[in-house]
Amino acid sequence: MRGRELLRKDLAELAASRAWWLLLAVSGLLTGQAFITAVGSYAEMSAPGALAQGLSPLDGIVVPVLGAYDLAITLLFPFVAIRLLASEKSSDALKLMLQWPVTRGSIIASKAIALLAAWLLSLLPFALAMGLWTSYGGHLAAAELVNVLTGYTLRFLLTAALSLVAAAVMPGAANAAVAVLAFTIGTWALDFIAAGHGGLLQQLAGYTPAAALRAFERGLFRVDVALMLLILSLAGFAIAAIWLDLGRAPRARVTRAAGALALAALACAGASQVRASFDLSENQRSSFAPAVARTLAGVRGPLTMTVYLSAEDPRLSDLESSVLAKLRRTMDVRVVYPLAGRSGLFDNDERYGTIEYALGTRRAVNRSTTEAIVLETIGELAGIQAPPAEESSYAGWPLRATPRGAAVLFYAIWPLAVVIAARRSRRTG
Repeated sequence: MRGRELLRKDLAELAASRAWWLLLAVSGLLTGQAFITAVGSYAEMSAPGALAQGLSPLDGIVVPVLGAYDLAITLLFPFVAIRLLASEKSSDALKLMLQWPVTRGSIIASKAIALLAAWLLSLLPFALAMGLWTSYGGHLAAAELVNVLTGYTLRFLLTAALSLVAAAVMPGAANAAVAVLAFTIGTWALDFIAAGHGGLLQQLAGYTPAAALRAFERGLFRVDVALMLLILSLAGFAIAAIWLDLGRAPRARVTRAAGALALAALACAGASQVRASFDLSENQRSSFAPAVARTLAGVRGPLTMTVYLSAEDPRLSDLESSVLAKLRRTMDVRVVYPLAGRSGLFDNDERYGTIEYALGTRRAVNRSTTEAIVLETIGELAGIQAPPAEESSYAGWPLRATPRGAAVLFYAIWPLAVVIAARRSRRTG
């Protein structure tokens, strides 16, 4: 059997799956709800006033609507992916397939391509929502849109790989689904615990699926994050293929899977050293002004910032998003959080709220988290005249629109179209 016939078989099984059609229907409903809510909120913020200045469709429309897909990827898509392999295992059809003139890698690759096709098809409600938005007169930036969709696609590939691994290793679809859910909850816990801790824990948390999506949702394409997600996905598909070697003893399969994990870990360690990133946001939110960036890039020696703020302090969140995210892209900076895991509410440390700077032998201390003061402090330490922080020239795209036709499209036409397509697919199958 050639790869084309194998892919056709997997697509047919996917089309015959009730879980797939249910996911497609639910994705449309969730997308519709997210879009209607986002348009209403965007209209309120577009009223004349301070909130309308710098209003971005990326934050107000695109990311909230794609939030429905984050939920689908986490809780719904694993069942579809797991069923694609688990059903063949439970019916012993897999044993017959392994006797065909195809490799185990081809079997997993076919399922991965079929799942990717399913993902792209599931994005149709999102495309309809964006079409409605532009019909209202709304603005969309192509680079921002492609970047965030790339992030969600990489997130989906990782989930698909984990689901196939779980389906290959675990006995039964239910056990596989629990394993994937446990992994997801584990990454959530790591992301939560690492907040404001710094060090290795925060570095690891920076590559969790949730953290990776946050970077893409800000319009930032980090090459290291994209490479690591891709490496882990490919490693997952490879381990699933290894585990399909039913003629080999379990110990031998475990050894080979461990070898694949070790290679993936080495590749991820190399990928984590890649510093290249691209700010694709229309308002350049993750970048300093060109003059500031050129000046900071010329600063020699690593800068160490010791931040005496607790994780729940809003000043730390503001510092991370408005200053540190830009500094990490511009110069060699190391951030230390001595109060990791401590609450600043009743902290008696006299240093609380201060930020200590160290550049070579020079030291400075202040309490400001604003971009202008941080740049001024770095300039004094480096002995240069840092250009002043510039106000963003991004005017924003306010729009007071109503979601005309969205409720009918997503709550009536879409479910009906899915039901009709599902019935026709089952008849032709």
